[in-house]
Amino acid sequence: MNIYSILEQAIRSDDIDVKEKLTAQCLAYCNQNEVRVEDGFCPLHFKAPSYASRCTIVAPAELPHRKDFDTPEGLATLVHSIAHIEFSAIDLALDAVYRYPEMPMTYKIDWIEVAVDEIRHFKMLEGLLQELGFTHGDFPVHSGLFDAAEKTAHNILDRMAIVPRYFEASGLDVSPFIIKKLENKRKLPPVGKLIEILNIIYQEEIDHVLKGDRWFKYLCKEEGKSEDVYFEILERYDLLNKHRPHVNVEARKEAGFTCIEIKKLGAKECS
Repeated sequence: MNIYSILEQAIRSDDIDVKEKLTAQCLAYCNQNEVRVEDGFCPLHFKAPSYASRCTIVAPAELPHRKDFDTPEGLATLVHSIAHIEFSAIDLALDAVYRYPEMPMTYKIDWIEVAVDEIRHFKMLEGLLQELGFTHGDFPVHSGLFDAAEKTAHNILDRMAIVPRYFEASGLDVSPFIIKKLENKRKLPPVGKLIEILNIIYQEEIDHVLKGDRWFKYLCKEEGKSEDVYFEILERYDLLNKHRPHVNVEARKEAGFTCIEIKKLGAKECS
């Protein structure tokens, strides 16, 4: 079985059921077999994200402002934005396996398992979106995560630093505040369901960031680099001084960050 061909199909597809089926095939195979890379394999550089066929892609500044969550459309804009992040994260997790075939089997299994989680997250959110009368693609989106993957395609250490240890970790900072904002409307059934989904995603994303942390540190050791290179990488991608109104100290610690790192990212206290 050529998992790289299957991963490529999964990454290219805009159909969540196709992604789910192909990802499950890859995980089952990797759990039972050692993966060999065929001679001459060269991963493609994808010119556009898989969702380009169903979504209108705009610059982040051009995204419409979210409306009040009291209306189905207002709540749907929030659900859609989170669902889109999860859909994007599926492709990034699969690409982490597809693009770096030299990595160990445990690495491959880790990121395919992450993709399985992201697929489940997306399907939960898509189900809620449909209950509200909408579907993925009904609102404009940006391609920030796809762009980050493309910019780091040449360097796996950069990829582990930027995608799980920056973008996904930033999600850990934001999620509790989104949930808190929704709490006073929990009695509305769709809002209550969204809060439940977000709590599941939040807990599982800690594990995803931890996996990224583990492989970042593994690569630093393999390349003979200090883990402080993380901040050099953030600076190189112009991410070091991005405004962080909140740093989730406990979640980041659980996900492998040290207190020194957490304070450098803006937390006033960490112990």
